[in-house]
Amino acid sequence: MILEGKIALITGGSRGIGLAVARSFLKEGVKVMLSARSRDELEKARSDLKKDFPAPAVFPADVSNYALVKSLVEEAKKTFGKIDILVNAAGIYGPIGPTSEIDVDLWRKTYEINVFGTFHMIREVLPLMIKNRSGKIINFSGGGDGPLPNFSAYNSSKVAIVRLTETIAAEVRDFGIDINCIAPGPVNTSFLEEALKAGEKKVGKSKYQELLKQKADGGVAPEKSAELSTFLASSVSNGLTGKFLSAVWDDWRKWDKEMIKEISKTELYTLRRKI
Repeated sequence: MILEGKIALITGGSRGIGLAVARSFLKEGVKVMLSARSRDELEKARSDLKKDFPAPAVFPADVSNYALVKSLVEEAKKTFGKIDILVNAAGIYGPIGPTSEIDVDLWRKTYEINVFGTFHMIREVLPLMIKNRSGKIINFSGGGDGPLPNFSAYNSSKVAIVRLTETIAAEVRDFGIDINCIAPGPVNTSFLEEALKAGEKKVGKSKYQELLKQKADGGVAPEKSAELSTFLASSVSNGLTGKFLSAVWDDWRKWDKEMIKEISKTELYTLRRKI
């Protein structure tokens, strides 16, 4: 129960990785508020979770809408009095296909949800954490470790989240706030079904075959991201901030206080590249 008594606000919490994180947090004694765009999906998630845990609070909001984000954070404050942990798991794939053919408005909408949505949530929660001189923020990247043809909106927006994480982490380090970013790996969520539905022509032949194999093999379990999120949300990881961590490949389970201190002195687990 390394998080017992903590308060967490999770966006994209009605399904996939966000729901897995909520389940892991509740198991550790966290009081949780879930948010997503669909009230029906939130109520379904709430109903499923309360079979095993105290029912989480829910509040529907589109994170691309700053006014709704402000209402969401106000509701969390009113319900719990504070926010110790923010998990930004809300996101979309956006338009799939060659850049020369995709809808510009849909491309922009991807940034509004993935990047601006993450920024909106951080912007509203930070003043509370700065006042309390403590807090944990967990963001999500994705899209692999290089170019992802035909997914330009998704891939580039997710990398933007990494640099946003690094930048804000450096700003608030002295306030005891840790902000990190997780690469969850190829998880079989609704994103996978969305890409397969787009078809081989838009996705690209090799990527389409890769996704079919991922679906058949089962993909990476969302619980891997949930386990890493629990570590990052806990005091065990205090001082680890501004890092980009893989839920699949990085051996974070072996990190103790001394190792975290050493890692924090380096540019490991960041976007920085040196020749």
